[in-house]
This record gives sequence, structure tokens and C-alpha cells, in this order.
Amino acid sequence: MNWTDTGILLSKNKFQENSTIVNFYTKNHGKCSGIIFGASSKKIKNYLQIGNELHLNYNSKSDDSFGYFKVEILKVNTPIFFSQKRSMYCINAALNLVKLLTVENQENISIYELVHKLFSILEKEDWYINYIFWELDFLRLIGFDLDVKKYAKKESNGKDEFFITTNLKKIKVPNFLISKSGDNVNNQDIIDGLNLISEYLQTNLFLPNSINFPHQRKKFIDDFKS
Repeated sequence: MNWTDTGILLSKNKFQENSTIVNFYTKNHGKCSGIIFGASSKKIKNYLQIGNELHLNYNSKSDDSFGYFKVEILKVNTPIFFSQKRSMYCINAALNLVKLLTVENQENISIYELVHKLFSILEKEDWYINYIFWELDFLRLIGFDLDVKKYAKKESNGKDEFFITTNLKKIKVPNFLISKSGDNVNNQDIIDGLNLISEYLQTNLFLPNSINFPHQRKKFIDDFKS
């Protein structure tokens, strides 16, 4: 089997001495895995930054066999954020989520476009607010619509606060997820928003599929607490 496509690098793991196993989210083939031979060469190694967009030439002996990629860089997305620790935590957490929760070899152009959109979001001053809406959009695209307005209940204890109550706990919903306004949003609001989605992920996706809570996500959330 042979095809060409464009893809955004989701993950990479060294394989043998000079090769790397990679995961891409592609425009026309969904999430795809394969080997890049010679990936330790200086030229290719510089391309293989998580989040970069590459031109892919994929070859395998059959539809069921593990194939290999030849790659060329199309767009450098990630290195411009190397000096921004929180942005890098976000990229790693977001792309790890895409890797964990999407289906291999199943085309979804909307997911590809959403992954592509992540990097333009990170260029904005209030990107962390928009990123939480990005996660909700991603959940919707994979069939899990966390309709915050539908399930949140308002409590008035001197100020209006919103909560979603499950069988196990009461989870704070930050006001900006209700009002869709970024005014007066602080770090605790962001933590509350990320924790709300984390609880949903853990209950509906991670635990049912025996997926450990991703350390990339924990590191990202913890950075807002420091």
C-alpha cells in the first residue's frame, strides 16, 4: 500500500539505533503509525518536533502490515513556542489527547483541521481560554458532547456559581464556560475548566478503556497552580 498525504506529528519513540516509530494525524487518512528509517540523521531529526506538519509518503506491504514513512517538512509549528513553557505543555497535552482518543486509519477532516487550529490559538494572548473550548470541540468531534450549559446548575451564595453534580462529586464550572466571555478570567478559572474536562475524560473515556491519566495533562494543569 502506498499513499501521500500531509500530517501533524503526534508522537515519536526511538526504535532500534537509527529509526523512530511515529504517529501522525493526517488530512486524508486519520491517525497513522509507522517507522521512519534514518530518523537520527541531523536533517530528519530537526523535522521531527511534535506538532510540526510534514509531507508524508507512506509504504507498507499490505493494509495490515506496519509501514514506513518518508517525510519532508511543510510547516514548523512547535519551535516558535520552545521558549514558552506553558504553551509547550499545552501542545504536548493536546496532541497526546488526539493520539489516545482517535481511531487508527479513520479519516476525519474536521479533527485534522482542529489540530491545525491549535497553533493559531496559541498565538493569541488569551489562548488558555480558547484552548478549553478547543478541548470541548475535540470531544464533540469524537462523539462525546460535554454540554456544559445543559448540565450545570447555578448556586447563589453571595455570588453566582455553577456546578455539575455526578454520583460521586460536585464539580465547579467556571463562569466563562457558561457566558462564553473571557472577561475577568483568572488561573483558578482555567484550572476549574481543565479539571471539569479531566473528570469527564476520566469517567467516560480513560477508565472505561483502561487508559492511565496522561502525565502530559497533569503537568499542564499543575503549571497553572504554580
